[in-house]
Amino acid sequence: MEQIRTFIAIELPDELKRALTRLESALKAGDSPGVKWVDPYSIHLTLKFLGNVVAGRIDEITRAMTEAAKGIPPFTLTVTGLGVFPNRSRIQVAWVGVTGDLDNLLRLQQNLESSLARLNFPPESRPFTPHLTLARVRNEVTFEERQRLGQIITSTKFDAAHVIKVEAINLMRSQLTRQGAIYSRIASVVLNESA
Repeated sequence: MEQIRTFIAIELPDELKRALTRLESALKAGDSPGVKWVDPYSIHLTLKFLGNVVAGRIDEITRAMTEAAKGIPPFTLTVTGLGVFPNRSRIQVAWVGVTGDLDNLLRLQQNLESSLARLNFPPESRPFTPHLTLARVRNEVTFEERQRLGQIITSTKFDAAHVIKVEAINLMRSQLTRQGAIYSRIASVVLNESA
C-alpha cells in the first residue's frame, strides 16, 4: 500500500511569500553557516503533522478535517515580527510570528486534534504555537554562530503586517528530495460558519 507523508496546513498568499523572500535575503546577508533556510514559496502554517499515511485513508482524513471546520467562519491572521525557538543564544528554529484572530485558529487546531485522535493520530504533546518557520539550525553549529544568528535576527525588522485570509484548510503531501521538500495539495476543506 502506498504511503504518503502528509500534514494539514493553511497556505499563504503570494504577496506574503514575496515579503518572506525579501526577509530571508536580508537575514542571509549575515552569512550564517549551518543554517537550512526554508524556501519562502514552501512556507505554510502547519496545523497538524500526520506523517506517513496509507493512501487509502485520505478520504477519512478529509472527512475529519470537514468535521473540525464545522462552525468556524473564515478569519484573518496577521504575520509580523521575528522570533526563535527555544531562545536567542541556543537557536534551533527562526520564525515569523502569527497574530490576529487566534481564537478561531486555536479552536480550529484543537478541533483537528480531536477529530484526528478518533482516527488514531496521537495529539501533539507540545502546545500549539502558531508560527511560520524560516530556518532550522543544524546540530553542528557552534554556540558562537548561534549567538551571531540571534543578533542578526534581533537587529532585523519585519514590522509590516501581512494579512492571511483563512478561508480553507488543506491536506498537503510532502515529498522529500535532495533539494528539499516538495509540497502539493491533496484536498481542501472550506471554512463555513453555518455548516
